[in-house]
Amino acid sequence: MIEQLQQHIKEVEAFTAKTEAEIEEFRIKYLGKKGVLTTFFAELKNVPPAEKKEFGQTVNALKQAATEKVAALKATAGSSKARQTQYGDLTRPGEPLPLGSAHPISIVRSRIIDIFSRIGFTVSEGPEIEDDWHNFTALNLPEYHPARDMQDTFFLQTDPDILLRTHTSSVQVRYMENHKPPIRTISPGRVYRNEAISARSHCFFHQVEGLYIDKGVSFADLKQTLQYFTQALFGKSRIRLRPSYFPFTEPSAEVDVYWGLETETDYKMTKGTGWLEIMGCGMVDPNVLDNCGIDSKTYSGYAFGMGIDRIALLLYQIPDIRLLSENDMRFLKQFKSAP
Repeated sequence: MIEQLQQHIKEVEAFTAKTEAEIEEFRIKYLGKKGVLTTFFAELKNVPPAEKKEFGQTVNALKQAATEKVAALKATAGSSKARQTQYGDLTRPGEPLPLGSAHPISIVRSRIIDIFSRIGFTVSEGPEIEDDWHNFTALNLPEYHPARDMQDTFFLQTDPDILLRTHTSSVQVRYMENHKPPIRTISPGRVYRNEAISARSHCFFHQVEGLYIDKGVSFADLKQTLQYFTQALFGKSRIRLRPSYFPFTEPSAEVDVYWGLETETDYKMTKGTGWLEIMGCGMVDPNVLDNCGIDSKTYSGYAFGMGIDRIALLLYQIPDIRLLSENDMRFLKQFKSAP
């Protein structure tokens, strides 16, 4: 009889269960009213007196083992159920996380910054809400200057001297006021102009402007810098400079890059000429240097500026500038793998 009890104890200790039904079946088998323990307790009266003590101790050991096993199995099952309810099936493969994508403006901006940083240009930033001095007057555009009409400006009604900057040249003015030459910096940022929104223009867009001031800076230095930039960004080394006018540079020029005429798209982009305008540039007007506290008789410099949006349209063949600001996920997802 005692050997049977010891065998049951071994079976109880070795028992495992995967479901609550199996646990309940085990409990009824040993601890139920008609279970194994009930049968052994009923047999206690038939055990010889000399064996009753050992028999009773073994039955109690079986009862304790069965009770503890049931409690342990229920605790494990309850914990697993709670985890499954809270986290789901932890053995299943994880769901792939959706990858975001950089905005084309951010991609092009980063590429331009990287290109100029290789030749020593730092990045400078300034406020988008500007005053008249930094946006116009210091840049050789005094009040009532006709060239102010070239930039249809958003003024604040509460203060006509405060406006949304029309170019990032205002950042260059602030930089020149607070730094001594030599100066070599680019100023990327968003600018605002009161223009009709269409496929080719918007009331806000992004620019990056460059400035280099030192002793003996010449137009040849400017051309060499621009040639390096177009080769690095577009893979095109052939450029041309056409005379132009900007109030804050003299002489001034528009920069064209030879895009080529290899495809039908090239013909449409360049209107059949193969040349594509990408930026404006020129030597910094001496008046601008003097306005910013830099001796124009000692120092000279060049400046250039381009639209980041326009560059993005060219690089990625985007037909409508409005796509850059409409946050259409179908459009943005195309740039997941963009460099």
